[in-house]
Amino acid sequence: MFNVGKINIDKALLLAPMEDVTDIAYRRLCKELGADVVYTEFVNSDGLIRSNKKTEKKLEITDQERPVGIQIYGGNLEPMVEAAKIAETRNPEIIDINAGCWVKKIAGRGAGAGLLKDICYLQTMIESIVKAVQLPVTVKTRIGWDTTSINILEVAKRIEDAGAVELTLHCRTRAQGHSGDADWSWIPKVKEAVKIPVALNGGVFSAQDVKRAFNETNADAVMIARGAIEHPWIFREAKQLLNGGTAHQVTPNERIETALRHLRYSLEIRDVRGAIIPFRKYYAGYLKGLHGSKEVRQKLYQQLEYAPIEEILYKYLDELKNHEALPNTINGE
Repeated sequence: MFNVGKINIDKALLLAPMEDVTDIAYRRLCKELGADVVYTEFVNSDGLIRSNKKTEKKLEITDQERPVGIQIYGGNLEPMVEAAKIAETRNPEIIDINAGCWVKKIAGRGAGAGLLKDICYLQTMIESIVKAVQLPVTVKTRIGWDTTSINILEVAKRIEDAGAVELTLHCRTRAQGHSGDADWSWIPKVKEAVKIPVALNGGVFSAQDVKRAFNETNADAVMIARGAIEHPWIFREAKQLLNGGTAHQVTPNERIETALRHLRYSLEIRDVRGAIIPFRKYYAGYLKGLHGSKEVRQKLYQQLEYAPIEEILYKYLDELKNHEALPNTINGE
């Protein structure tokens, strides 16, 4: 059971914090598609206490996406405590500490997974943040720095002792990054070591993966990251499977309508250019598996206004309907 503060959800599905992905628009979309809890992009504690405008913008949340967690990261104690206090003023449901980011420029500075190199310091940081805020504090981490230093059982106990009320475990080491298989066998071991809820992260790319993760590990929640970027319907499909039904596959019409809805949400929070150019990274996922999508994507990449994008996609949909080889549905990953 994902029991965190006022949130109490059985087999919760969580949208992972992802840089340049989980902005308000994407969180809102995933919430509508079945995500139970969503998280902001990583919020840099140093940038936040310096009142960096770009960093502060990442704190913006809306009622449409609740419950939502704000994830902060940093390697220095005082800025992390101050950042947690600032984040609390935005009234999220959760403040999450990033102790798992593997990227060299972050982990190499002692932030993210770099905190695993000094677990006493990590425990002190968590304790200080817990004392500084009233909101529930959670932690996302990895099983260890590398294969020679997998210490997650001790880390998990220290996280619990420090006052964190939930732990999300990316089941790879920092050295692995996103490569190799995620070792889910650590989830039941960690659940035996602590009493707080434990969420599984890593290696989840389909609704079937979600169901298998719950069945094999008895995790309290599953956090989905890259599996949601190309296929945000994963949350809805996973719930259908978990409820004993069949995952309804996504039609070409829904793919295109969802893409346009997502883009409109982005336009609500950014200027036209600031929304449309970054949105290009989503086209491959939304049009995945559709006949002739490569050519359509090339046209979309050239557009800087919403109207021609909509026109291109609706014309493409008509072409798909007339294509004799069009399957009734398209499988997601």
